[in-house]
Amino acid sequence: MAIPRTPPGAYPAVLSYGFRPFFLLGSLYAGAAILFWLPLFYGQITTSSVFLPVDWHVHEMLFGYLAAIMTGFLLTAIPNWTGRLPVQGLPLLALVLLWLAGRLAVFFSADTGWLVGAAVDCAFLLAVAAAAATEIIAGRNWRNLKVLLPVAVLLAANVMFHAEAHYQGISDISRRLGLGAAVVLIMIIGGRVVPSFTRNWLARENQGRLPSPFSHFDAATIALSATALAAWAFFPESNVTGAMLIAGAVLNAMRLARWAGDRTLREPLVLILHVAFVFVPIGFLLAGLAVVLPGTVPSAAGIHAFSVGAVACMTLAVMTRATLGHTGRELQASIGTCAVFVAIVLAAVLRIGAAFVPTDAILLHISAMFWVVAFLGYAALFGGMLVQPKLRARQPNKAPS
Repeated sequence: MAIPRTPPGAYPAVLSYGFRPFFLLGSLYAGAAILFWLPLFYGQITTSSVFLPVDWHVHEMLFGYLAAIMTGFLLTAIPNWTGRLPVQGLPLLALVLLWLAGRLAVFFSADTGWLVGAAVDCAFLLAVAAAAATEIIAGRNWRNLKVLLPVAVLLAANVMFHAEAHYQGISDISRRLGLGAAVVLIMIIGGRVVPSFTRNWLARENQGRLPSPFSHFDAATIALSATALAAWAFFPESNVTGAMLIAGAVLNAMRLARWAGDRTLREPLVLILHVAFVFVPIGFLLAGLAVVLPGTVPSAAGIHAFSVGAVACMTLAVMTRATLGHTGRELQASIGTCAVFVAIVLAAVLRIGAAFVPTDAILLHISAMFWVVAFLGYAALFGGMLVQPKLRARQPNKAPS
């Protein structure tokens, strides 16, 4: 459906669509936050936050970086679902400034007080949920209201994160709840875009077996997996939770196998979507084994399979494709783009490996290096596209009159 646009020049190009400011700021923040994190972890620098260093790291990855990318994606996808104008101009600028205010509020919460920091920080996700719900309801696009459930859970997890950190001294349930909400969002949205983009490319370039359409099996897999993640958040030591997580691993692996990813090896922009989703069943499996085999599989392995693997790889894959498509470029992966994909996958694999050898920091440091290369590499490659107007299609030369 064609979506009307406001007149050119009404505001800067970077405020014409949600993906532009949030993908740019989110990628810069992801890279900068990890550069800051390791010296913070080793006590070489400090923050003015009420959070412990590890809590600051976890919080800013979930509710800083991920929240920004999720917002950019939703504000770009919702107009396509509803046929309405995108959130742009001053309303979009207000959301961007609120996100920035949240980052500052968390960093300086020891000076402002934990409650002020929490209120400013949580206001962003509340505003995003309200904006998304308003647009979906106004467009009468009822079937996509379910996408708001993981957003609402992420907001609730953020509120709980601040409360736990204040009253208990460290976050616990809220970490897993927020990460679980992110994984559910990937299972829902990824379950749409991965087979859809795969089908489109295969139909055009490699005719033959196509991804299976969404079915009751997919719905059941998402339902069971979401239940397992909820149990993991609140009952992380229960053997029932472990069994459910392992079942989620099997079902998500079967779901991925139905999407014909093995036929996309020639197209990096499609292949990376499948590679990113691979970390979903890996995360479920490692998280489940950590429950049923305590002391053998570290809990950090599953956490980082979900976070550095599924979340980071999928967000970079979607960011890259959306940036190219929505700025009028060809959907082709350059050498630099492929390098970004390789870097983030290596970061994920090495970070999972580092969980098994916590006494040796070399894997952790190399993983962090690849993470920074991936996100700052994205910003370097695509930043110009995000702040410049969309390329116009070339018009055929008119014959002289």
